[in-house]
Amino acid sequence: MKSLLGRVEPYAGDPILLLNEVYERDPRVDKANLGIGVYLGEDGAIPVLQSVRLASERIGIQVRGYLPMEGHPRYRDLVCELVLGKGHPAVLAGRVTTIQTVGSTGGISLAADLLAKQCPGRQVYVSDPSWDNHHGLFQRAGFRTSTYPYWNPKTRSLDFDGLIRALREARDSSIIVVQPVCHNPTGIDLNADQESVLSDLLLEKRHLVVFDMAYQGFGAGLDEDAGFVRRFAERAVDGGCLIVNSFSKNLALYGERCGALTVVCCDKREAECVLGQLKLAIRNCYATPPMTGALLVSVILAEAKLFTCWSDELSGMRERMHRMRQRLATEIRALADAVDTKFLLEQRGMFSFAGLSPRQISQLRREGVYLLDTGRMCIAGLTSSNVAKVARCFCAVTKVECRK
Repeated sequence: MKSLLGRVEPYAGDPILLLNEVYERDPRVDKANLGIGVYLGEDGAIPVLQSVRLASERIGIQVRGYLPMEGHPRYRDLVCELVLGKGHPAVLAGRVTTIQTVGSTGGISLAADLLAKQCPGRQVYVSDPSWDNHHGLFQRAGFRTSTYPYWNPKTRSLDFDGLIRALREARDSSIIVVQPVCHNPTGIDLNADQESVLSDLLLEKRHLVVFDMAYQGFGAGLDEDAGFVRRFAERAVDGGCLIVNSFSKNLALYGERCGALTVVCCDKREAECVLGQLKLAIRNCYATPPMTGALLVSVILAEAKLFTCWSDELSGMRERMHRMRQRLATEIRALADAVDTKFLLEQRGMFSFAGLSPRQISQLRREGVYLLDTGRMCIAGLTSSNVAKVARCFCAVTKVECRK
């Protein structure tokens, strides 16, 4: 009998989660998991932040009714302020709306659905390389996706000229996905001058920008990391922009799936209509977002002492990743001066990109050092106990003579 579902195609699985399963099965005690994109502490575990512990005590056990479709009202206001800053002109003009989303993945998905309904048929451009799901989420909404240059493998740095050339050649009013800070997977960000040049081009070409800001606070600080987004939103009076952010990484609230989508519109009326369309999309999908994460974030953002506690913890997380970059570079140089480690110190955030070949990545895995097939390395997976081994293995796969 033929199935009512027809022919169901098999799913190969997510490469990140599959790699993590292989890592978990590896019995070696000196293995290193540099594949999965989560922040790990020095003990190799996801931390529970003190700010989150205190916020959890504040909210306690209470009635957990359904939230509005657009999310917790206090959460929405506080997140908008975190993303755009206090007194942002677009907020004061009433042309901004923020909704609670199921992580940043849910935020990008809702952004793609909104754009597919309001401006179908436009080309979507994503950096090369980028988080793979950028393509999948926009393609699921019916868009065709292309890439713009970002990574220069020869110099292990930003291909800014190629980026500008590609977006200038793109059809006007295309949709451009931009990671404003701690780029995944390369760890390479634009400097202030490059941000200004790119903003001028995006506005001149009337491109519609979707900012994916999943790592706010992991670059230089909460306000510093949002600077590009805030400046662009102030200038984008006609076309506006969309901003997705998440608290998975910077509050280690992975399982709470706590994110937001902020849409900067041309005027107050458009903002109200956008909110209505997003509410409709949510109603037809998951109806209402989860509450616990929104309550935790709201308490932390609203209470000065908790916010300071979080900011200090975030600084500690950021500084630990920077120390691990420095330590890995130092260990590699101690083994082999011929290996270029400059890229490690120029990149920032959770990820590093060395441009290793598939053969080199396979060799690393045989030695117990797990990276994704793309070569993305999660810096947060480095600890004092495994960084020396990672350095030795890196030197070995690059085939340089190491000092004994």
